Amino acid sequence: MKNLLPLETIEKRILIMRGHKVMLDRHLAELYMVGTGELNRAVKRNLDRFPADFMFRITAAERENLKCQFGISSWGGDRVLPYAFTEQGVAMLSSVLRSKKAVYVNIQIMRAFVNLRCILSSHKDLARKLAELEKKYDKQFQSVFDAIRMLMTPPPDADPGPKTVPGFKP
Repeated sequence: MKNLLPLETIEKRILIMRGHKVMLDRHLAELYMVGTGELNRAVKRNLDRFPADFMFRITAAERENLKCQFGISSWGGDRVLPYAFTEQGVAMLSSVLRSKKAVYVNIQIMRAFVNLRCILSSHKDLARKLAELEKKYDKQFQSVFDAIRMLMTPPPDADPGPKTVPGFKP
């Protein structure tokens, strides 16, 4: 089946909260092309499928941080605190939203989570291998290692992907 959504569109909606990669209910509803209330009603009818490590309601302080981070209007939007779904919670959504569209959108969302995991993993592996090489070779190669480290650091104006929201610590 043809990809319904570009992975970049989904990856921009993945946030880091409480040390987890999550997506907010309203972003998921938008991707699934359903109302946020409809998505949340389907979840509430199946709460036993969504333990605390799959889904949690964000706090008022976290919501305020999101408003500051993304410029969300205080006049419109949610009147209740939104739910945040972890990767497992998003996977479980496909079992409560039963349309074919929901299944295909869910596949794309899972691919986005996997893609982010691979990117983070490869960066950690590269840093570890570079550290091993530094230990193995003497000081004459230090300038080479410094140059490689500079290349590994993204420029300040580059889009580094999902950002950790200030104030949310693991």
